[in-house]
Amino acid sequence: MNTQTMNEIAAHQAAVIGSPLKMQARNVNVYYGAKQAIRDVSIDVTMENVTAFIGPSGCGKSTFLRTLNRMNDTVASARVEGEITLDGENIYDPSMDVVQLRARVGMVFQKPNPFPKSIYENVAYGPRIHGLAAGKTDMDQIVEQSLRRAGLWEEVKDRLVESGTALSGGQQQRLCIARAIAVDPEVILMDEPCSALDPIATAKIEELIHELRGRYAIVIVTHNMQQAARVSQRTAFFHLGHLVEYGDTSDIFTNPRETRTKDYITGRYG
Repeated sequence: MNTQTMNEIAAHQAAVIGSPLKMQARNVNVYYGAKQAIRDVSIDVTMENVTAFIGPSGCGKSTFLRTLNRMNDTVASARVEGEITLDGENIYDPSMDVVQLRARVGMVFQKPNPFPKSIYENVAYGPRIHGLAAGKTDMDQIVEQSLRRAGLWEEVKDRLVESGTALSGGQQQRLCIARAIAVDPEVILMDEPCSALDPIATAKIEELIHELRGRYAIVIVTHNMQQAARVSQRTAFFHLGHLVEYGDTSDIFTNPRETRTKDYITGRYG
């Protein structure tokens, strides 16, 4: 697909959904060896809308999420076909610097995974390896700003030398979000970020997602349909590796076009 055609599609999609287009996937297929996990998926990710991926276990939503920052590259048997662009640039082009890509498209995993380092060093790690701070004063500002954006600064500002692993589960997950924010990403991918958390910690993460919306393009995979309804403006429903339906969250949950979507939303399977 040539650049002009891609730009025309981008302009059309942005007009339709009323938000600047950030990432675009077209006809994406993912294979693990001989097994096909994702089948011909096309989707858009915008700056102003939180996009939620829902569907039953094993439907391919996390696999597809991982294509957006090439995390599937770490799986030897994985193969990705199709085109995924970030600001119109093909992220699977051989010239793409994967380290830089993952700085631009950060990821927060299902289980909080802070480094076995201090709270400060958890946040400072990325900016340090990417050379984003000119000195200690700059780094201090990046760490504080990132922790503030992650809603964690007031809780840890007097404990920055303590280990990140000593925090509660919900605090650890917000620390991981701060760590992702610290390298100034454009997109944040969240793979079931609340599944290991209690309801109070979950509420804080959901509140944080609302606060981060618009500053970053956000994509969240969740098995919790109520959560998808609360935090997202656009929802994609996956089933057996197919993207069944993608649209405004309110429409997906109240007036789905596809029978499979309606059956899942109403609890007939999943």
